[in-house]
Amino acid sequence: MSIKTFTRKWLCGVVVMLSMTAHADTFPSKPITIYIGFGPGGATDTVARLYAQKLSQVLNTPVIIENRPGANQLPAIRSLQSAQPDGYTLLIAGGSALTEAPVIRAGLGYDPLKDFSLIGNIGSQPCVLTVGNSVPANSVAELIAYAKAHPDSLNYSSAGVGTAGHLESLYFQHVTGTKMTHIPFKSDAETSRELMAGTVQLDVLTAQFAVPLIKSGKLKGLMITTQQQQSYLPNVPGVDGVNVKGLEGLDPCTFYSLLGPVGMPADVVARLNDALNKIAAMPDVASRMRDSLFIEPVQSTPASFRQFVVKELAKWREVAKAANLKLLQ
Repeated sequence: MSIKTFTRKWLCGVVVMLSMTAHADTFPSKPITIYIGFGPGGATDTVARLYAQKLSQVLNTPVIIENRPGANQLPAIRSLQSAQPDGYTLLIAGGSALTEAPVIRAGLGYDPLKDFSLIGNIGSQPCVLTVGNSVPANSVAELIAYAKAHPDSLNYSSAGVGTAGHLESLYFQHVTGTKMTHIPFKSDAETSRELMAGTVQLDVLTAQFAVPLIKSGKLKGLMITTQQQQSYLPNVPGVDGVNVKGLEGLDPCTFYSLLGPVGMPADVVARLNDALNKIAAMPDVASRMRDSLFIEPVQSTPASFRQFVVKELAKWREVAKAANLKLLQ
């Protein structure tokens, strides 16, 4: 190698190192905007605002939340895709957008593993296998026996095709060999109402909606999708408590994560990931997430989060294939 070539390569390396150092030293130097694909007041919005407040403190810069609701969180996702990959425009995405909708919907316009910078997981939220009080089953075993003895007699609801509740219910049927009829609605609030009215008999509801209705006796909870029983539902077993092989795949029901545009500098991704992990370890954050939202805070690395997304995508592809779900437009 000539001295000239060596010098050129050495200078290139120095430039790269200085660039990385400059990113780490200067980021963030202006406000950060976080998009949400849902309207105000829901679980994603609540999590986003809690983390935005803490990110502002940890990073010493304003963090602004912008709600851009729409089908499959697409308006928010499109806004993220068109943003500069500098770490100042981010998205808090739910599991439905990142690992569920891509499995059953065509034409979304993004690949969850190729078109984003995966910064980190924030938290996982369980669901509860919930039935109306008129259903003659008080356990998962009794529900399976009833469903097999009365095929196609049970209707199950969800907040829409491709949502966590829909795919979790399909997964339950796939594992248990039962068959039920899907009745989709537009939100968990609607499905809860119809479940109490007896229009549908079963739903896999997020814990945020299921817990108060079960505690008040308006619905029956047969199983929570976490491995172990949870203190806020002392009479409802976890997956380990129902002794049905395969149901462990229901955990997690859904999750919340932080994404950036594809191509973000690695040091900026690392800085944001470190901030997420510091927030998850804060006692006040953990308490609010667990006690009010029934969400378990998660610490991750960008690499471990990517592995998690890969695993979830594979799981839901298998479920969609077993259920013969055709790609929706």
